[in-house]
Formats: sequence, structure tokens, C-alpha cells
Amino acid sequence: MLRNHLAEETSPYLLQHADNPVDWYPWGDAALGRAKLENKPILLSIGYSACHWCHVMAHESFEDPGTAALMNELFINIKVDREERPDLDKIYQLAQQMLTHGSGGWPLTMFLTPEEQPFFGGTYFPKEPRYGMPAFRDLLRRVADYYREQNAEIETQNQQLTAAFAAMVPAPAPDAVLNDAPLAEARAALERSFDATFGGFTGAPKFPHPHSIERCMRQWYAAAAGPTPDLKALYMASLTLTRMAEGGLYDQLGGGFARYSVDGSWMIPHFEKMLYDNAQLLCEYSRAHLATGEALFAKVSHETADWILRDMRSPEGAFFSSLDADSQGHEGKFYVWTPGEVESLLTQTEYAAFSRRFGLDRGANFEGEWHLHAYRSLDDIAAETQATPQSVTALIDSSRGKLLHARNLRIWPARDEKILTAWNALMIKGLAIAARVLNRPDLAAAASTAVDFLRHHLWRDGRLLATYKDGRAHLPAYLDDYAFLADALVELLQTRWRGADLELARQLTEVLLDQFEDPEHGGFFFTAKEHEKLIHRSKTFADESVPAGNGVAAGVLCRLGYLLGETRYLDSAERTLQAAWTAIREYPQAHMSLLNALEDFLPSMQVLVIRGEAASAAEWARELGALYAPTRLIFAIPTGEELPAALATKHAGAATAAYLCTGMTCSAPLTNFADISRALKLRVT
Repeated sequence: MLRNHLAEETSPYLLQHADNPVDWYPWGDAALGRAKLENKPILLSIGYSACHWCHVMAHESFEDPGTAALMNELFINIKVDREERPDLDKIYQLAQQMLTHGSGGWPLTMFLTPEEQPFFGGTYFPKEPRYGMPAFRDLLRRVADYYREQNAEIETQNQQLTAAFAAMVPAPAPDAVLNDAPLAEARAALERSFDATFGGFTGAPKFPHPHSIERCMRQWYAAAAGPTPDLKALYMASLTLTRMAEGGLYDQLGGGFARYSVDGSWMIPHFEKMLYDNAQLLCEYSRAHLATGEALFAKVSHETADWILRDMRSPEGAFFSSLDADSQGHEGKFYVWTPGEVESLLTQTEYAAFSRRFGLDRGANFEGEWHLHAYRSLDDIAAETQATPQSVTALIDSSRGKLLHARNLRIWPARDEKILTAWNALMIKGLAIAARVLNRPDLAAAASTAVDFLRHHLWRDGRLLATYKDGRAHLPAYLDDYAFLADALVELLQTRWRGADLELARQLTEVLLDQFEDPEHGGFFFTAKEHEKLIHRSKTFADESVPAGNGVAAGVLCRLGYLLGETRYLDSAERTLQAAWTAIREYPQAHMSLLNALEDFLPSMQVLVIRGEAASAAEWARELGALYAPTRLIFAIPTGEELPAALATKHAGAATAAYLCTGMTCSAPLTNFADISRALKLRVT
């Protein structure tokens, strides 16, 4: 079979299209040069391997010889994996929204001039006219005619689009005096959007929004030390976490979360499971358990971590990207059941409890089948079946084990086995937090192994690479890669100290300042100075499905700045917050990661450094870390470590001692828990 130009790519998404009759190219000089040489417009298609509608458009159009022949005749066709090239995705998603005044999404279908300027776009287009959209073949002919006949109009539109791109970056506020007013404004906005029945902060489709959950938790903690506790903030976070854990968004058999729910009650998900969602939710469930002691949150943390290690870990110890929504050509087929299937696998007593818990005694909820979603409480089931809640729990757990074993024998959804630096960094952070909260050294070991993999395979000559698969690492890393990994290393250093991790965090931060910072206006561009020149160099402040790189960068600059006594880092964090200040004030709920960095920058950050023999220092850190304190960092550094100057002066001698630093001011050595408790009293709740 004749293959197109995608056959040598690392992306599973691109490889899915390597046998299409479309003459696909990856983004690069070969395709862009040919477009210029032949003066042909570019058809740019952006998607990812777990994307359901990407598969639909591929089956309908890209695998169809007639459609492919038309594409090959009229366009230079470029296929992009949005997970490998988020720089291109950011640019052309924004362009599509500007051109059509609609929402973006995947698959993204953009038409560009040979100079890479977009002039028309959309998302999914059907093969035949439906959903109020034209047939894809008709659209191809009309776009090609428009390109040939309307050069002047396209040029005017390109100039307007270039100006609109420039206007997207908010004006910096270099003279702004940073204060905590946006924190209160975000708190009020969250309450206005909160769903008091099912939790969450939007209607359908409903996304987990871990940034909003974290902000609620931090707001509750900050208020707890003052005269007016904010129990509503804690309630908003807790209800959201509870309802998600009970819903079909959560995999009730295998652990882990799908990307979003198509309904408002978390019942039916879009079934793809992404590494980045589960990394962030692992953080939030672990933190919430630490704050509340709620057993459900610990259970979900354990099960999500177990799923990651069992189903998403590569043989080398890094983490794969996603599981597809589809299997055997149908969305959700891997996950759904019929009552008869379940009843045949369980005892009568197990089925009586399990069917009540997960709705098998009700009508089907997904295309004539049943997707598991908790309906009745364990106490209600115990009363109905004249059993104890403990025995009901045991029956449901045994049932879950049997059904998981049976499900594992089904045809699995495809797994995207590329390893992304940024997403691995998010998971390293989640595992580090969960390891401390759940007292699971295996999670800390897994996080450390993943760091070592990234250091060995994706850190070359003082620069990060963005993606790895099948022994090949490539593509220059983005802001998120550097910021997320530095942030993860600071988190992991609080779980287990390794001097090499501190050094890597410091080196990553130096590259951030050298290659990504906007020296004139503050903040960080998404691509490095050394990156290929594109039509726009993005600088974004708002959170999306992952936290904003600018917010994470500002936060890690604060933390490393206070830990290492490095004022350059703190100055850069301040410039970033000032660059984003207008956007933060206008729409604070869209900038939660920047709000967390703001809170860290203001005088609430505490750094507790414990020095002494390794086991003793670690024990102190465990006891002192048993309280939820999001603006407190605790590092147990064994005696004998080679340290930067700011830490080397904190030397315990023969005894274990702690140094409590607020801002740049540190206490004398504290050598017993009574002294430490007194020092921390202002922040203990």
C-alpha cells in the first residue's frame, strides 16, 4: 500500500492517517515549501488520537478515495497532532474563532494561504449535508474557488487578523500594586456559577475544572485563620468532588476520570480518558482528603493512582497520553453493560447490592445500555436489603473486582502511547502529593522514575524536548513543559529530597527566563526565542484544560525564589502578575493558576526547611505536613547534601532542626515540636 508522508511520524494520531488516500504531510518545510512553489492553499487538519469526532471525519472523508482525490487536487494537506504541536493549535483555534465567531474544537479544519495565514475554518464537516453544515466536498470546491478569486479580500482579512492577534494580549500594568482583591472577586464568581445540586461550575457539557476546586480549597483555608470562616467555599469543592466521584464521569470499576460529562449531573461522559485530567484530579482529591479526612476522597485518590500505574505507565516508567473514547468503532462500548451481563457474573446477593448502587434496576442511560453511576447510598441499600453498610461495601467491592476482570477481556480502546513532557510533569506532581497524603512510597518512587526518564530522554544540551515515542524524542519544548516540570520538581522535593531534582528545577527556571520571558512587558511567551517563526507568538494567561503556563511559571518562580533567596525569580513573578493584572481583574475566574501565584507572592507563603538525619527529618516533615496548608512548603533535607548558599546556611549540626521562613526572613533553628507549633500558630487551623 502506498503511504503518505506521515509514515515516519511519532504521533499515534498522525500514524492513524498514514494509510489515508489523502497526501498528508506533517507540518514542516516540505509541505510549506510545496504550497509556496505551487501557489496552492493549505488544508490544515488538527486533532488527537482519542478524539471521537476526529475519527468520524476520518472515516467519512479522509478514508474516502473521492474526497481524498479532491483534497489532493486542490490543496496541500497538513495533519497536526494538537498534543505534539499545541503552539499551532493555539494559533489556529483562536483564528477560527475570530473568523467564524464560533467556538473552537477538534477536529479543527483550517484553510491557509501558502504563507500560513488562515482565511477560512471550522471544526467537523460531514461528508453529506447535515447538522446545518455543507458537505465537505462542496466546501472544498468553494474554498478553493474563493482562494483563486478573492486574493485582495483575503489579504485585507489577513491584515485584520494580524491586528486582532496583537490586540489579544492585555495591556500590562507595570505600576499596579498587587493586592488580594481578585481573590475575593473570583470567590464571588465561583459562587454565582456553582451548581448546588450536582456541584461543578458550568452546565452541560460539564468539565471538572480542577483549578476552580483548588481555588475554593485555598479560599477556605485562607479564611479559616480569620474571624469569618468560609465554609461555603469548602462545601463547593467537596460537593463537586463527591458528585464527580459518584457519577459516570468516574470509572466506577477501574478508577480514573473521563474528560467531561455531556450532561449536568456527571452521568454520561465523553469516554476518552486523558492523562492531564487525571493528574490534576489526583492532586485535588488527595488535597481534599488531607483537608477534610473524607474517606471517599482517599478512595478515589488510591484508585486513580492505581489506574495510572496499572494502565497508563510505560515500561520505562513514564506515562502515556490517553485512552480513546471508542472501541470497536463505538463510543463507550468498552465501559457499558446490560443487567443480564452483570447478573451472570455476580452472585445473587452481590447483584442485589450492585444493581441498586449503580442503577441496573432502572432504565438504560446510554444508547440502550447501562453506564455505571451511583444512585443509592450504601446506607439506603443496607436498609433495603436488611444488611449492614459494611457488608454492602464488601459486596460492591467484590462485584467491582469481578466486573473489572471481565471488562479487561473485552477489546480495549486504543491507547496513545506518546509521552508528553508537560502532561508527565502534571502526573509527577499529582503522584508526589498523593504519596505524601496517602502514605504511599510507591507513588513517590513512580514520580521519581518518571523524572529520571524525562531527564535522560528529553533533557538535552540544556533544553527540553516536548514528546517521545518508540525511542525518539523531538520537537522543542513549550512554556508548559518547562513551567510544569519545574513546578512538579518543587512538589516532589517536598516528598523526597534529591539534589539533582533541585538542580534540574533551577536549570529549567533559568531557561524560562532566558528563552520565554517577555523582557519588555512581562510574562512568558508560549514558544521560546529559538522556536520556529510562526504567524503569531502566543502569550496567554487564562487557564484551559491545563493550567496557564504563565500562572504555573509565576507560582514556581515564587516558590523557588523564596526557597533559594533568589530575588530575580521573585521579580519575574511580579512582572508576570503585573502583565496579567488587567485580565485577572476583568475575569478572575478564568485565571485561577495566576490567582494562586498571586496568593503565593503576597505575604502568605511559608517555607519550612528541616535539616537532620534522613529518617528523622522525614518523620518531622510527615507530622508537620499532616495539616492542609496550601501556602506552606515543607522540605526535609538530609545532612550531608550539597546545597545552594541560601540552604547551606540552614545546618542542623548533630540535631534535627527546622527553619521557618516567611518571605526572605527566616527563624532561628527550631529544635522541638513545641517551638515549631508556636511559630506556625498563625497558620494552623
